[in-house]
Amino acid sequence: MLVALGACAVIAAGTVAGLAATGSGSQAHAPGATNGPSADARLSVTSLAPSARARSAQAHSPAAPSPRATPAGAASRRDPFGAAAASYLAGRAGTVLAAVYDLRSGRTWHLGQGQPQAEASIVKLDVLETLLAERGQGGGTGLSASERTLAEQMIEDSDNDAATSLWYAVGGAARIRSFNARAGLTRTAPSSCVVCPGFAWPGWGLTTTTPEDQIALLRQLVTPSSLLTGAAREYALSLMRDVTPSQRWGVSGGVPAQVSVALKNGWLPLRGAASDWQINSVGWVSGGGRDYLMAVLTTGNPSEQYGIDTIDRLAAMVWHRMG
Repeated sequence: MLVALGACAVIAAGTVAGLAATGSGSQAHAPGATNGPSADARLSVTSLAPSARARSAQAHSPAAPSPRATPAGAASRRDPFGAAAASYLAGRAGTVLAAVYDLRSGRTWHLGQGQPQAEASIVKLDVLETLLAERGQGGGTGLSASERTLAEQMIEDSDNDAATSLWYAVGGAARIRSFNARAGLTRTAPSSCVVCPGFAWPGWGLTTTTPEDQIALLRQLVTPSSLLTGAAREYALSLMRDVTPSQRWGVSGGVPAQVSVALKNGWLPLRGAASDWQINSVGWVSGGGRDYLMAVLTTGNPSEQYGIDTIDRLAAMVWHRMG
């Protein structure tokens, strides 16, 4: 009897150990773990440390459930572009580059491959941040009344003359390049000319950049920054939230009206108004269970509206999948 009881104990212990090992293995492959991206979709994902803004929110919300246990947390680990975006863009003309940064998880997703593209009017955000960094060293925005007027015209109305005035006021390409280096932009090249031979539009629009650099620029506005004061960040975002209604397209595509969107768009005919339009959109979407930055660059569009439609549709897909 003692031998039989000992054998039973060994069998029971082995069963418990087996169950424990099985449980550990299933946890390692739990739903929500990020799968490798499709090569056809040309998508990649990078994990970054959570932002200071996200850490602050967690620190002040101890009763909030763990992101792993919430639908929003699961969504933040899911590729916001997905196969649907790659399939949609496969049928569109031109080249599309995009990036999304989730402020909740600190994760960045990328879409498309290619060289840096012309900024068009999104460079005006870079001009504004450089101006605020130069003027705001003593606190506040540091802008004069005339500079505030020009800044509002440049961002809210995308006024080119105002942008040219502030481009010169901040010190041109050299000072903007210096600010960008401090802000972590590594592949943005400010244009060397404002009046460029053979080009009918202000040359600062030919500044080239990548979506990743634009995310870095946006992060200066939405997380504590050593370059910009809190007042400067809020001032810039207030202008981006108040762009004229006709320019509220792009990263706001598919986003409900009650959700906060701070954006700046750009559009530029590179080789005549009938072809090769550069259409870009960058911004911050916050609300409705979402909190993310998005930057989209598109070139080779046959018309201005064509490029706008492409970004609107892509932004709507991202909004849906981030929820």
